[in-house]
Amino acid sequence: MGQIKSSKNMAGGIFSALGAYVIWGILPIYWKLVSEVPAHEVLAHRIFWSFVFMACIILALNKGNDFIAEFRDLLAKKKKLAWVVLGAVLISLNWFIYIWAVNDNRVIETSLGYYINPLFNVIIGIVVLHERLSFWQLISVCLAALGVVNMALNLGSLPWVALVLAISFGIYGLCKKKAGLAAITSITLETLIIAPFAGIYLAYIHYQGNGFPLTISVTTGYLIGTGIVTAVPLLLFSSSANKLPLSLLGFIQYVSPSIGLLLGIFLYHEAFTLIHMVSFGFIWLALLVFSLAKTTLFTSIEAAIVKKWYIEQHKAQ
Repeated sequence: MGQIKSSKNMAGGIFSALGAYVIWGILPIYWKLVSEVPAHEVLAHRIFWSFVFMACIILALNKGNDFIAEFRDLLAKKKKLAWVVLGAVLISLNWFIYIWAVNDNRVIETSLGYYINPLFNVIIGIVVLHERLSFWQLISVCLAALGVVNMALNLGSLPWVALVLAISFGIYGLCKKKAGLAAITSITLETLIIAPFAGIYLAYIHYQGNGFPLTISVTTGYLIGTGIVTAVPLLLFSSSANKLPLSLLGFIQYVSPSIGLLLGIFLYHEAFTLIHMVSFGFIWLALLVFSLAKTTLFTSIEAAIVKKWYIEQHKAQ
C-alpha cells in the first residue's frame, strides 16, 4: 500500500510540475493577447487580480484562520517580513520585464533567462548561503558565462532581459527560502503587499482617462484572467515541490524555456542566428553538465582529475 501511495504521489507530482511549466512556457501567447495594453498596466492588473484570485482560493479552502495566523506571526518578525516585501518587489519586476519583453518580440531572450536561472541559483548559493562550488558546477557556470559573453560580443549588447529575469527570479527564490511561509500564504502575501499600489495606479490612470477601458470585452476578460494564469501554475508548482525530488523537478523546469524558445522561433518568427545557436549551445551544455554532475560517471571523472592534479603538484614540489 505504501508503494502504491508513493507511486501515486510521484505521478501526481510529475503531472503538477508539467502543468506548471507548460503553462509558464505558453504564457507568451497569453501576453500577446493583451499587447494593445501597455506592459505597466498589464502588470498592475496581474498583481491586483492575482490577489483577488488567491483570496478566493483561501476562502474556498477555508484557510482564512491559517492565513491570518501566519500574517500576524510575520508582522512580529521584521526580518522575515523584509524578505517577503523584497520578494514581492522582485517578482513584480520579473513579471513586468517578462510581459514587456514578450510584446517587444524578445520571447527567445526570455527563454534564455530561464535557462540561465538554475545556474544563477548556484551563484546565489555560493555568495549568500556560503555553499561550496563543486568542480562540475564551476564548469557549468563557466560554460553559461561563455554563452552570454558570446552573445554580448557578437550582437553588440548584453542580453539584459535574460539576465534581469534570471537574477530577479533567482533572488526571489532566495527570499521565499528565507521567509519559509506556506505556499498559499506566501503567494497571497506577496500580491497583498503590492496590490494596493496596483489598485491605486489603475484607479489613477482611469481617472485621468489613460487606462484601457474596462468595458465588457474580450481584452477586459484577458486582463482579469491574468490573476488566474499567474496563480494556477504557482499553486501547481508548490504542490509538485512537496512530492518530487529536487533532481527530477530541476529537470522538468527546462520544459518552460524550451516551449518559449520554440514559440519565439516558429510562431513569432524571431531571429535565431548562428550566434544565438552557439550561445544557446553553451547554455544547454552547461545545463547538461549541471544535471549530470552527481552521476557516478561524472564523480569518477572529477576524482581522476583531482588525483592527477595532486600527483603533478606533488612532483613539482
